[in-house]
Amino acid sequence: MISVHINKSVLAVMFLTLCGTFYGQKDELFIRINQVGYLEDDPKVALIFSNTSLNTEVTLVETENEQIVFQGKPKKIKNKGWGNFRYYYEIDFSEVTQRGRFYFSVENTRSAQFGIGREHSYKNYQEDLLSFMRQQRCGYNPFLDMVCHQKDGRSMYGPMADSTFIDLSGGWHDAGDQLKYLITTSNATAKMLKAYELFPDKFADKVNGLGQEGSNGVPDVLDEAKWGLDWIHKMHSGKDQLFHQVADDRDHIGMKWPDRDSSDYGWGPNSYRVAYFATGEPQGLKEFKSKATGIANIAGRSAAAMAIAARIWKNDLDDPLFAEKCRLAAEQLYKMGKAREGFQQGNSYGAPYRYNEDTWADDMEWAAAELYKNTREEIYLEDAMRYAEMINSDSWMGKTEADHYRYYPFFNIGHFVLYPYVNEDFQAKLAGYYEKGIKACMNTAQGNAFGIGVPFIWCSNNLTVNLFSQVLLYEKMTGNRKYRPFMMLQRDWLFGRNPWGTSMFTRIPEYGEYPESVHTSIWYLTREEVPGGLVDGPVYASVYNSLKGIELKEEDEFAKFQNDYVVYHDDFGDYSTNEPTMDGTADAILMLAYLAEALKE
Repeated sequence: MISVHINKSVLAVMFLTLCGTFYGQKDELFIRINQVGYLEDDPKVALIFSNTSLNTEVTLVETENEQIVFQGKPKKIKNKGWGNFRYYYEIDFSEVTQRGRFYFSVENTRSAQFGIGREHSYKNYQEDLLSFMRQQRCGYNPFLDMVCHQKDGRSMYGPMADSTFIDLSGGWHDAGDQLKYLITTSNATAKMLKAYELFPDKFADKVNGLGQEGSNGVPDVLDEAKWGLDWIHKMHSGKDQLFHQVADDRDHIGMKWPDRDSSDYGWGPNSYRVAYFATGEPQGLKEFKSKATGIANIAGRSAAAMAIAARIWKNDLDDPLFAEKCRLAAEQLYKMGKAREGFQQGNSYGAPYRYNEDTWADDMEWAAAELYKNTREEIYLEDAMRYAEMINSDSWMGKTEADHYRYYPFFNIGHFVLYPYVNEDFQAKLAGYYEKGIKACMNTAQGNAFGIGVPFIWCSNNLTVNLFSQVLLYEKMTGNRKYRPFMMLQRDWLFGRNPWGTSMFTRIPEYGEYPESVHTSIWYLTREEVPGGLVDGPVYASVYNSLKGIELKEEDEFAKFQNDYVVYHDDFGDYSTNEPTMDGTADAILMLAYLAEALKE
């Protein structure tokens, strides 16, 4: 017989380690669902992961009465989870159509609560997104109740002398910084207008044109779109003139109140800011030059926004003067884009980061289709069809890498707008372009446990929103719903069915896990949470590790879910994953309006 003497402290460590194996972190089980919820007929698939196998049923409980409404055994899946967990399971509860509030329970672990049915899930979140857009306003900002950047801006590269003052006040701050881009504003404005055209009964009238409380007889989404339209009119400073950017990365000097902007563009702090004229040629006041080749991307998108606005303000708002102003601008901008085909990119100053858009035929297709819808002039239809074939299915979909904003605006809505006006053969071609992209994303999704179909480049959440929109509009074009389960998985990812179990929208849902420590001056200075802002989203770990100036300010609450492939931080210091963007939020308004409860019958 062999006698072994072990120190009591060693025994204690061994005991705790053994307990940890069965009850501690190694045995933790995580349930991932869409925290906002599901519509009654939605596909509904929850995800469970752990380091130990799961051999028990999962229970779905109705919260009000604690009644069990569903039980099922999870199905093991083999797709990669990217991280620190060995076992992944799905539980399909699509058969549950009962409306109410619910949670999952398995092995003493409860999921976050979620709703089924519009009144319990997507009632009016599109209005929250509009609240975030109002927070981003430059000029008069209703959230802060102050006026900023009234000296925007002093021209560069224009036909006028450099440093000539041009009134370019207004618009929206682009993200957590205070730059303003026609690249993003043209898209945000046009997408909000299109969301209204597609779902006009989903928008309320709770604020006036300045964004202050009190109705004005105009749906709030149109008030917000008009804020963008008014700024585009200013940027279109003459018949053949167009500015594309106000300010540059000299803005990036820390957190600052927009009405006390300490950035200095050569005219002193809190003074004039540079305004870049759209020449369609490479620009940059220092060593980092853009690769611009034309202006058709920004001219085309701006023309599309103006053409939609001309219809709405004429037919819905009975404002013929503003409608005529938009009609004329649409035609002028389209003509400018046609004369200068190619792309205008964003400008940087002291840093290498900029918007690298290099597509433009999609924007011209969109503009031509909207103008044809207004005028029925055959030249616009011919142009739209030509541009449609030119852009084809070219996009980020199916790719693993792409320069920042290269394929902006991330899905080509022009194919959808053109679709009703062409013959069946051309309709099949347009639908095929959408379908090719959807299938490419589905192929990407097969490589992971979450069914997410986007590459984790910077602003991956914007890609996810636009993938949802492309599938939705494919359904509307063709009536074919075969990609709906995939579409809903993209939505579910944005609201918590992801490794971190977090929504990607600020304060949505209010009772759930959502981004709090977001990378914006307004949050940093006020500590007030504004609902509705879509953050950039997860990025490849390789991208995160390559970026300059990132330093987490708090202990990483999601540390156990980070991995060598993809990361996300709810941390003010991470501008790559936790900075809300104006244009991504505007894109998502269409998605949430579709899901929302009708406000008007």
